[in-house]
Amino acid sequence: MTLTNQKHLFSLDESITYLNGAAYSPTLRSSVQRGIEGINLKASNTHLIKGSDHFTLPQKVQKLFAQIINEPDYERIAIISSVSYGMAVVAHNVHRLPNLKNKTHIIQIQDEFPNNVYAFDRVCQEHHLVYKTIAKPEVLENRGGLWNQAVLEGINNETAMVVMPHIHWIYGVKFDLKAVSKRCKEVGALLIIDGTQSVGILDFDIQKIQPDALICAGYKWLLGPYSIGAAYFGEFFDEGVPVEESWMHRKDSDNFAQLIRYERAYRPKAQRYNMGEHSQFIQVPMFEDSLTQLLAWGIENMQSYCSEIIEKPLIALQELGCWVEESKNRANHLLGISLPKEINNQSFTDKLAANKIIVSNRGVAIRVSQNIYNSEADLWKLVEVLKNSL
Repeated sequence: MTLTNQKHLFSLDESITYLNGAAYSPTLRSSVQRGIEGINLKASNTHLIKGSDHFTLPQKVQKLFAQIINEPDYERIAIISSVSYGMAVVAHNVHRLPNLKNKTHIIQIQDEFPNNVYAFDRVCQEHHLVYKTIAKPEVLENRGGLWNQAVLEGINNETAMVVMPHIHWIYGVKFDLKAVSKRCKEVGALLIIDGTQSVGILDFDIQKIQPDALICAGYKWLLGPYSIGAAYFGEFFDEGVPVEESWMHRKDSDNFAQLIRYERAYRPKAQRYNMGEHSQFIQVPMFEDSLTQLLAWGIENMQSYCSEIIEKPLIALQELGCWVEESKNRANHLLGISLPKEINNQSFTDKLAANKIIVSNRGVAIRVSQNIYNSEADLWKLVEVLKNSL
């Protein structure tokens, strides 16, 4: 399937060139309508809400997300409020790692997103662990490849856990998660993946990667609303400790007539890790709609589309003195672009904004992140502003 531009399905301002999907995605028109229906349901038609809706509605989202990541068992998917919530689940369960007393560190990569650092501060204090940060190589040639190699070399028998993304949120480097997972299993370390900047736009196969957990915010590449996301939790977490003790987490909680017969047993697998009130009658239908559309487009088709629209403009940017990771070490939807030395990142980002071109300044690079609602012409507009700035 060859995709064409899908901007007509979004409520984007035609005067804006939006190249900032890694910050917030725009919302599908159809998802907005589902959200309005959810608002009206809660506001005026609460008599139509059935007890079973608390479970059947989120199950639809769990099944769709499971399909996106090639996980056959939807009960391994939890609906979460945020990445920090998902990472809190992980932090609550590190103490269950066998031979934790023989472990000394948690591996992270340099310039990681703050959520994935703060989540384990208390864990480190309680279990006498330290962060072991794998530094970004100083050289530019094959930087992504060397960084991947350094991650693998950093994992050893003293590693308790590796916490890392699929795609670096600033530089766009793609990490070899299959190789990292294999190494983690060799040394008895957990592998926790933040898939926020990849899942929904780049192929992610749970069966091939086999992480212990995959945590994803919903409002970026999954095209969902804010304050909802999805997470996969593997077998290590099956008997673990949830962040919240919701009535909905418990076995047979869909039997409303029996709720005061307090049940200590949890629902199976990842269902104990759903956030409280995870039915979310407004956000869940919106999320269901966006995930359905992603599957209809096809994740690989979306990645190919992004590759097509950046190819020629990216060559032009490089000819103007910009640097970006080699194609073998990155994806096509998120580019960390180093500008020519004479160009100030913030000034250039401001100049783009003045021309109604929206990107992110991430200090050491500008981040340009395109999706199915963009066109090659959008990238050429950025090239033209740079050309006029030199």
